[in-house]
Amino acid sequence: MQDLLHSFGISENLLNYVLMPLLIFVARIGDVSINTLRIMFMMNGKKNIVPILGFFEAMIWLLAIGQIFQNVDNPLSYIAYAGGFATGTYVGMTLEEKLAIGRVLVRVITPEPLPELLEFMKNRNYRFTNVGGEGRFGKVNLLFTVMKRDILQEFISKVKEVDEKAFYTIESVKRVSEDELNPMEDRGRFRSKFFSKARN
Repeated sequence: MQDLLHSFGISENLLNYVLMPLLIFVARIGDVSINTLRIMFMMNGKKNIVPILGFFEAMIWLLAIGQIFQNVDNPLSYIAYAGGFATGTYVGMTLEEKLAIGRVLVRVITPEPLPELLEFMKNRNYRFTNVGGEGRFGKVNLLFTVMKRDILQEFISKVKEVDEKAFYTIESVKRVSEDELNPMEDRGRFRSKFFSKARN
């Protein structure tokens, strides 16, 4: 690669102190972002796409680390590597939030039942379980539901609208036993044929 860049008249200093660190930085962003997505798909049981992402992640990482070994005396290479890792972590988390793949278990605990919230969930065909319980200060109402992550924000907004002091928890769900139910379909924002093949 260095010989190719030299053939275009690029100087040694420009190559070693600008282009190579930049290449390492971009490559590191790529492989760390892919790693974040790979873990996300793995946690959601997408066995077909995980090895593909792992292949590209390893390939990009080897390219980046290879350039560092070729420029072992250049401190900018190490800075670019660390900076790419940090930036890639942020980019990966942002992509994960935007894609909103998978499902979550939501628990809502309130002092009293919330009929308005239950009616909202029935109208949208959510599956849920609503039971009574005992809390520190007496009787409480527990609501359990599983939903796609891309509709989570709408649901939480409704919970806060009905009871702004409602206590709720959210956990990732790897798999459910009734995937045929519309509210639990794990298509997210991946509508392409390629990603639909990743479903179990």
